[in-house]
Amino acid sequence: MTGDFDDSLRPVAALGELTARKLAALPPPAARTPAEREAAAETKLERRRACQRFLRVHAPTVYRRLTRDFQERPRLAELLTAAATEFPGLVPSPEAMAEENGRPQAEKEGLEIDQALFVGEVLRDPASGTHLMNTMLTPTLRALELLPDYLLKGELTLRSVRLSRRDGAAHLTLTREDSLNAEDNEQVDDVETAVDLALLDPEVRVGVFRGGEMTHPKYAGRRVFSAGVNLKALHAGRLSWADFFMRRELGYLNKIVRGTAVDHDGSWRGPNIEKPWLAAVDSFAIGGGAQLLLLFDHVLAASDSFFSLPAAQEGIIPGAGNFRLTRAVGQRMARRIILMGDRVDATSPDAGLLFDEVVDPGELDKAVERGVRALDSPAVTSNRRMLNLADEPLEACRLYFAEFALQQALRLYSEDVLGKVSRFAAQG
Repeated sequence: MTGDFDDSLRPVAALGELTARKLAALPPPAARTPAEREAAAETKLERRRACQRFLRVHAPTVYRRLTRDFQERPRLAELLTAAATEFPGLVPSPEAMAEENGRPQAEKEGLEIDQALFVGEVLRDPASGTHLMNTMLTPTLRALELLPDYLLKGELTLRSVRLSRRDGAAHLTLTREDSLNAEDNEQVDDVETAVDLALLDPEVRVGVFRGGEMTHPKYAGRRVFSAGVNLKALHAGRLSWADFFMRRELGYLNKIVRGTAVDHDGSWRGPNIEKPWLAAVDSFAIGGGAQLLLLFDHVLAASDSFFSLPAAQEGIIPGAGNFRLTRAVGQRMARRIILMGDRVDATSPDAGLLFDEVVDPGELDKAVERGVRALDSPAVTSNRRMLNLADEPLEACRLYFAEFALQQALRLYSEDVLGKVSRFAAQG
């Protein structure tokens, strides 16, 4: 593994293709006997060990070749496709992933773990990882296509979000009324598009996040911020490791912190277009919704709302919540929230560590207006940039996500998670 790149790659790629043939010769994962499951597990383990040894040495060379020595910027999904095409056997092929994505989570082969091995080692390398993270800050093609019409109208309605420009503020309203704004692949795509548009709109100076009114029977007519990850979608196999878990973290969440990377008139003063953001919490911010609150410059909450990050109960890692929550509330409280499932009510003594202002639910609209006015100042953007640089340097973030990439993939295919999401789906 320490010698010539091509000589090191050849047996690893061959082993990857051999593993794919062995797995294809077995029945589908759900139909395998215990002996067949054990054989499949041993086959995959051998391949993963070899790939990790290779990538620990050669991931930077792989990435440089895929990006033409950093001259091209493939986003994560494109990078995985390019790696499978240019280096067959190193990561699962697009055809294998298409078949895998059509299965419920409990019936998958777990090929996303092989993707995670590759991406984690890319992120571990300072040059490659920084390049990939900066690439994920670029506007999506969808946002660029929608930008002219949005700039003209100041309004955009997608399945999961409504974007409206009012008095210099971009109001992003989450609109998954049927699922309490629980997140899935579609919502990640829609919200990243809206975040890009808000950042690219020269008439917008402040961004506002809020949940819309629900049609869900329990909360009909009430606003809800977010119920977190959509466990039904996870059970059905529709939450992609690359297009949901990784894209969410490296895409729109990171853009809220660092802005969007695009050529602009002020590029010489700073490479990204950044703006301050405000969040208003109605009812609750659970899981992924709670993670979101850790990003914003000002967080408002209705007095009857609460914050909860039940990662241990769901069995997965709450994105960068582990990375950011300790900074916000301290080590002991972060462990109680993440490991023990403690929730923080807006009226509790600890609420000030998570919410900047708690108001009566009927006063939240006025509080949003006040917050927007306070953030709408030329000095705010420069100061938030320096605060974020001190709180969350890109290098520390890169190293966190290098480890998160693999650990989250492993969690998605662990027996406890598969059992929990199956029970959740069965309960309706």
